[in-house]
Amino acid sequence: MDTLSYKTVSANSATVQKNWVIVDAQAQVLGRFASEVAKILRGKNKPSFTPHADCGDNVIVINADKIRLTGKKWDEKVYVRHTGFPGGQRISTPKLLKEKSSAILIEKAVKGMLPKNRLGNKLYTNLYVYEGAEHPHEAQQPKEIKL
Repeated sequence: MDTLSYKTVSANSATVQKNWVIVDAQAQVLGRFASEVAKILRGKNKPSFTPHADCGDNVIVINADKIRLTGKKWDEKVYVRHTGFPGGQRISTPKLLKEKSSAILIEKAVKGMLPKNRLGNKLYTNLYVYEGAEHPHEAQQPKEIKL
């Protein structure tokens, strides 16, 4: 057997093919939708996936205001953060976050599914979330993906 023909190809920033994709969040369940978006951001849907490199695509999410949550999660799910000061624990629900911006819900869900390191921070910058159907990325000619 010729072992030289079985080289494992490891992608890096020079060899990776980054595309622009657009996904519609209309009537999608938040967690299931976020996990699919995180896979695309990470590049796990590509055969050239490399764990230590940014080989994922740039993802544009539209219609973030039409995302769904199942059960009583609009009122009972809690997002906890801390200001760093004594007594600084702050709690909010998806309903309160949606009043500020629907994009926050999707951004928090996807960020939680990315690696907690410098690579995860870099991958998060490839996510663009918009509440309506309009987006300013027509020049990149994104391809629509059905999830």
